[in-house]
Amino acid sequence: MSEICIFAGTTEGRRLAECLENQPIGVYACVATAYGEALIPEAGNIEVSARRLDRAEMEALFRERRFDLVVDATHPFATEVSEHVFAACKAAGTEYLRLNRGEDAEDAEAVYVDSLKAAAEYLAGRPGNALLATGSKELAPYAAVEGFAERFYVRVLPVASSIAACAEAGFPPSHILAMQGPFSVEMNVAMLRSVRASYLVTKDSGDSGGFRDKLAAARQAGAQCVVIGRPAQRPGVGFAEALALIARRYRLRIPREVAVVGIGMGSPDTLTGEADRALRQCDCVIGASRMLEAVARYGKPGFTEIAPAKIVACMAAHPEYRRFAVVMSGDSGFYSGTKKLLPLLEGDRVRVVPGLSSLQVLCARLQTPWDDAKAVSLHGREGSVVPELKAHGKVFALMDGADAVKRICADLVAAGMGAARVGIGERLSYPDEKITRGTAAELVDYACAPLSAILLEHPAERSPLPIGLPDEAFLRQLGDGEQRAVPMTKSEVRALSIAKLGLTRDAVLWDVGAGTGSVSVEAALLCPEGRVYAVECREDAASLIGQNAERFALRNLTVVRGTAPEALAELPAPTHAFIGGSSGNLGEIIAAILAKNPSARIVVNAIALETVGELAALLREKRFDVDEVVQLSIARSRALGRYHLMSGQNPIYIATLQRLKGEDEA
Repeated sequence: MSEICIFAGTTEGRRLAECLENQPIGVYACVATAYGEALIPEAGNIEVSARRLDRAEMEALFRERRFDLVVDATHPFATEVSEHVFAACKAAGTEYLRLNRGEDAEDAEAVYVDSLKAAAEYLAGRPGNALLATGSKELAPYAAVEGFAERFYVRVLPVASSIAACAEAGFPPSHILAMQGPFSVEMNVAMLRSVRASYLVTKDSGDSGGFRDKLAAARQAGAQCVVIGRPAQRPGVGFAEALALIARRYRLRIPREVAVVGIGMGSPDTLTGEADRALRQCDCVIGASRMLEAVARYGKPGFTEIAPAKIVACMAAHPEYRRFAVVMSGDSGFYSGTKKLLPLLEGDRVRVVPGLSSLQVLCARLQTPWDDAKAVSLHGREGSVVPELKAHGKVFALMDGADAVKRICADLVAAGMGAARVGIGERLSYPDEKITRGTAAELVDYACAPLSAILLEHPAERSPLPIGLPDEAFLRQLGDGEQRAVPMTKSEVRALSIAKLGLTRDAVLWDVGAGTGSVSVEAALLCPEGRVYAVECREDAASLIGQNAERFALRNLTVVRGTAPEALAELPAPTHAFIGGSSGNLGEIIAAILAKNPSARIVVNAIALETVGELAALLREKRFDVDEVVQLSIARSRALGRYHLMSGQNPIYIATLQRLKGEDEA
């Protein structure tokens, strides 16, 4: 097996070792301390040397192990070690590759010096405490400054050699901060303030060394940042190029590093520290155009993609990048594309970074908890919040379009809930953020910004579940003074038929021969995330279905005027179908259903013997895996004087039909 050597004491070196973990290539990782060894991943293909090597020892190692390649990933300031690695490779005839850390542009507010001595001289002429974050190896220049033991605090790794070096230089224990990074902006700020530092001295260690966090912390803490510039680097390549070179050479499939990042509302103020780090550490960003605009300040290459499959295809099309950040609005787990994206990233190194959701932010603005709110999304949907608000009493909704508030409030008013309290958040977190409060009746004409969310509150109703609603709940008459009623599936039959359908919350139901729409209404109430299509050939009955839908404030019920099966041609594929009336076309209707979805679950109600005969013919064909038929006979009580007698209703056949396999398999 081929073997490479990595001088892996830096973030880049450790990361390279991590990427090669369990790959079909041997990795010999050189670090200087046992602490560095603990940071290297444990894997069968990785061997670690945890001691400092001089030039002669390096050459002897290279001759003995005969590495294919030596990757010099030493620190930008470890110039002497880097020169030793290069010289040893040249002497042993081993191929050398320098992995250079990317440089940041100079910060206008920082003071740049070219050495530790120059930094010490700068501090010597100025009063105030200083936090020294330049390591433990070269403390002599600081120790030469008068009063250094009282003024200077040194931050070093928590290893015995570092602490001993500080003590040897004369730093008292109370001025030695032994800690392991990385340090967040908040941590740096806290440390600067705890030692009352007027100065922060750091090396230009690049983003992977936490350089930007130190600059930001110094600004927040009111400390002057003194930066020791990097020495000249030996020519080399960046991390992504080095990894790509190794992958091509040894034919490795290196997992991508993907951070799925919730970026909050879009303003920098709602970005978490973890999200900030993920965006700073990534090679490029993928997401919707608004999300890319929100993170443009990071200066990373951006690709506009929304669909999960296209996001993955974009990654595959750019092998020059290894660390991808996919940016999601709000929280990555709240009505986010993350759910569909994650299954497509199998084999990649994936982490999901949460963010502030609009639910959290709006409820904070309204000073109300959100743990008791039912969250729904109307983004790109036509559902109604009325059933949810009746059931839960507190509903949060993501909205879509300027008329969203109008539609919601109109539905509430029509349902007799005009007193519902309404809180609207527009362009949350942006400078022009707007919070509006009122009642549904007061805001029925309110036009909102496209980026809006709403919180609704109204006392919850202790109403029965919408199964077998009383027949009186539906309109049946064709017009004023007219006694002829539209046919309707009665309450008991409706309850059993819907139970046989086995609906899901996101079901797509065709109700063929819908009559008054009683089955459609109950199904739409039971499937708030689904869609119901009520198909009816009689124009007067179709109008009645629309009235019943409005009566229950249903936005997920569509009336389809026409005769089946012709009226079914343009409808989306059903997951379920109910046939209450077929006008002699039962076979053709079922064929149309199965053509759209061979596994659709179908329930048929049959009263006429002719329809029963059609059902029997279908069952004889053995086309279904589920072919249950039940006969239901119902008698209802009626008052007769002092007595109550039972009156029998027409018996009805309820058939349940479903293929569990596709047509070819069947």
